[in-house]
Amino acid sequence: MLVGPLRRFAVVSALITALDVGLLVGAVRVVGLAVPVADALAVTVASSASWLLHRAVAGAGDPFVRWVDRPVSFVAGAVATGGLDVVVVTLVTATGQGSGDGQGSGNRRRRGAGPGAGRTGTGGLLGTKALALVLAGGLRVLFYRVALVAPTRRGLARRPGRDDPPGEVRFSVVVPAYREQERIGATVRALTRALAEVDAACGVEIVVVDDGSGDATAAEAAAAGARVVTLATNQGKGAAVRAGMLSARGRSVAFVDADLAYPPEQLLSLLAEVEAGWDVVVGSRRHDRSIDVAPARRVRALSGRLFNLLTAVVLLGHYRDTQCGCKAFRSDVARLVFSRTRVDGFAFDVEVFHLVERYRLSLTEVPVTLVWSEGSSVRVGVDALAMVRDLFRVRRWSGRGMYDPVAARADERGLPAASRRAGARP
Repeated sequence: MLVGPLRRFAVVSALITALDVGLLVGAVRVVGLAVPVADALAVTVASSASWLLHRAVAGAGDPFVRWVDRPVSFVAGAVATGGLDVVVVTLVTATGQGSGDGQGSGNRRRRGAGPGAGRTGTGGLLGTKALALVLAGGLRVLFYRVALVAPTRRGLARRPGRDDPPGEVRFSVVVPAYREQERIGATVRALTRALAEVDAACGVEIVVVDDGSGDATAAEAAAAGARVVTLATNQGKGAAVRAGMLSARGRSVAFVDADLAYPPEQLLSLLAEVEAGWDVVVGSRRHDRSIDVAPARRVRALSGRLFNLLTAVVLLGHYRDTQCGCKAFRSDVARLVFSRTRVDGFAFDVEVFHLVERYRLSLTEVPVTLVWSEGSSVRVGVDALAMVRDLFRVRRWSGRGMYDPVAARADERGLPAASRRAGARP
């Protein structure tokens, strides 16, 4: 069932379509205007109504509908798609009328029984207009997506000036773990060694989230010196990362995988970028300076690339690698983002990127070195299908306004000013 902004958007769109079609048919059948003139008039009136109604009713909180507050983009899109609509209706109608030319056809058209008459009859007009609406609609989706990509990317690349984020220690590293009793201790010790210099200066904490493992994962992590957060049942990587990020006490917060597929020393470069003023810093295996010491299996690498292509359903920015398990955040940004995430599985990374776009946060990518390790808990076939499902869930939730932040809650958490305005129009 459609709710909230998505329902309002659907209702407004249906009304505008009905207005467009109704004006065309009335102008041709009642007023007697030529089809091209009538369609141009209908498109112009419908476009104007679309502008007014979508701004007043549908809202602009979702990044995908922010075009209603970009007059230049809206007008350019309306001219392009309206022009296509008129051209299609005119050509199809003219072709239908012309198909009756020839011996005896003039008498049939005058009696309203020929092929040409059907094109300007009510049924013919409706069929022709339906085709034009489908083609123009496809162009409109493409046009507005292109129009929104550029400002989204500019916003991501704009490093804001903010006060220092809150936190008891300098750096927190979250490690989601599921049945990792054999190596979690070594992972914690490796992270501790790699971050010794940071720890000596201002403090580091390693937070291991035991995702309902049911083995000695929690005990091994605690013995190695980590602070352990335990989930009663296995909920998924997204849920584990969320729990760890929200419990972290660092001014900067990162998460890495328990298998340390990325050497822990790379966390220092993420920390440096966050402290240089970026809201979010993400590792990218597709970065020009990234290195794959032991590339992943071909099937998994291919599925990862295909999944990145599918993220266009949700994301407007250009990200070469959404699934890299090495990301860092300012503490206040981490609280804002992870307090709103809903995906418990592996697609949570895409949800995080979407919220970064939605809340107008800054983001930069850094190169990583990938050292492949065995024992991953990812099941390529099953988990890939679940991730695709979650992609569309994120898009649906976004359209329903489920990610809109509450201003009062944002103020209470001391979030950055740009994030408090996330629900406002750009």
